[in-house]
Amino acid sequence: MNSSINWISVKKYEDILFFFGEGISKIEINRPWCHNAFRVETVNEMIDAIDICGNRNDIDVLIITGSGEKSFCSGGDQTTRGMGGYLGKDGIPRLNILDFYKKIREIPKPVIAMVNGYAIGGGHVLHVVCDLTIASDNAIFSQVGPKVGSFDGGFGCSYLARHIGQKKTREMWFLCKEYTAKEALEMGLINKVVKKKELEKKTIEWCKIIQKRSPMSLRMIKRSLNAELDGQHGLMQLTGDATLMFYLMEESQEGKKAFLEKRTPNFKKFTKFL
Repeated sequence: MNSSINWISVKKYEDILFFFGEGISKIEINRPWCHNAFRVETVNEMIDAIDICGNRNDIDVLIITGSGEKSFCSGGDQTTRGMGGYLGKDGIPRLNILDFYKKIREIPKPVIAMVNGYAIGGGHVLHVVCDLTIASDNAIFSQVGPKVGSFDGGFGCSYLARHIGQKKTREMWFLCKEYTAKEALEMGLINKVVKKKELEKKTIEWCKIIQKRSPMSLRMIKRSLNAELDGQHGLMQLTGDATLMFYLMEESQEGKKAFLEKRTPNFKKFTKFL
């Protein structure tokens, strides 16, 4: 199994790197001097990149990671934090990271967090909302909101509790402790721990396995798993994809053809399972 990719840059950005190779894309936060903390512009670029991933048929799986040797992501850049959110270059306060979290949930393709160091605060929530998490053995996981007058009442709390339970989630938020990759694996927070030098190799191996699976099955599984937590929005996505599946069936095509040919459709010949 090929475990190395000749990454090709998809588009140039200021704060992120965006690569593609062999049906896999990689979004890399490229702000290592601040432990890959995100600002408004960083998030806008990640939203743009994930939209591209969603619209390209040649992209099957998406990896999200951080640049450098120390950090995956340390959350929001506190130097840009203002009243009501984080200040962009236009001076308007925003919490647009919530929009990116939702994009990860909405894209009908698997998203893997490749955690190469500290996953702290909003960066911790970032890996939680990804479908899978593979971490290097030097990774550290922590929520820090109450230490800096912040919190995440959505995915960072309720969805995190789906992973590790109510008691452990409260511990994580109330104490703001740091947890090793081994501890994270034991509590069900992540999927796998590997040596740092093996991190991208193993992540790509998992991507290659996923690429052998049915894309529609993966899409519907992701929608079904999301629907329980995402409420009406998740249910609408699930039913929307069910409509898509029906449009791909011979029975649906028969209805279109019969209409265009001005005849009565013969649906029964396609419903052998009934």
